[in-house]
Amino acid sequence: MKLNANSQKAIKNDDVIFWRVWVNDQGDSCQSLHSLTGHKQSVFAQGAAPILSAIHYKGNAKLITLILMPGEIGDWHENPMPQWIIPLRGRWSVETMDGVIIEMGPGDISFGGDQGTTHRKGHRSWAVGQTPAELLLIQVPEPPPWNPYE
Repeated sequence: MKLNANSQKAIKNDDVIFWRVWVNDQGDSCQSLHSLTGHKQSVFAQGAAPILSAIHYKGNAKLITLILMPGEIGDWHENPMPQWIIPLRGRWSVETMDGVIIEMGPGDISFGGDQGTTHRKGHRSWAVGQTPAELLLIQVPEPPPWNPYE
């Protein structure tokens, strides 16, 4: 099954939607839409007009950039730790053990939480098309709350 992140259901204005890679009870990696919620009108920066905002994480994080080259398909692997993956340029796909392939590009968000899969298989990913996919990773100690998007 192949899905495109942009071809999903209508998004509520106060939710931020992301693809979550997770492990089911059988030890297989899967992908499903989840949401970051709790946005409220507030002043984000002194002197600015109120905007919808929510704090979803406080703590230490590691920022990493990756470049996936066209034509290279990565081996099956788990995310090394819980991490947010945000495409900056280009497009990329992620295939999980359940056979789902999600294609994402700038404006999409993925959360890699497939630690602990059967045989540590996890997922595989690759650049789509003829241009490299530039990804921003934000590694965090804990995954976000479980909040499937409905």
